Amino acid sequence: MVNTPLVGIIMGSKSDFPVMKDAVDILKDFGIEVEVDIVSAHRTPEKMMNYGREAHKRGLKVIIAGAGGAAHLPGMIASITPLPVIGVPVKSSNSIDGWDSILSILQMPNGVPVATVALNAAKNAGILAAQIIASSDQALQQKMIDYKESLKEKVAEMSRSIRG
Repeated sequence: MVNTPLVGIIMGSKSDFPVMKDAVDILKDFGIEVEVDIVSAHRTPEKMMNYGREAHKRGLKVIIAGAGGAAHLPGMIASITPLPVIGVPVKSSNSIDGWDSILSILQMPNGVPVATVALNAAKNAGILAAQIIASSDQALQQKMIDYKESLKEKVAEMSRSIRG
């Protein structure tokens, strides 16, 4: 039996995948099914429009969209889907130190929100997607609580290690 993906992870180019893989990995760690695809806002606009319009009908709950350069993908997807969209600005080869991507995703007009994480922070996008889903899933919420506790314990271990 194949579980329905709850999170769609899309990116503008295959070159974005090394960054976006962090979202895939953390969501899989939480036991959340994902689908991954390349959906370019500029090179495949029809595919992008279909993806955005159909995502909720396939059972997705959240979309994570990563893009570099002009980074239109997250905002364009957010403009046509009823789902929450998390944007991941990616520092690409044609980027201006990532600032072009950050500002393109961050500066959305009212009515078209995109939750935006830090440059190349796909892991945080995955965690945020898991938190959104966990708001209505008690088992996943407990996994999130356990995860946060593990972060606290890692810091305590680091503290003990430097104090000798």
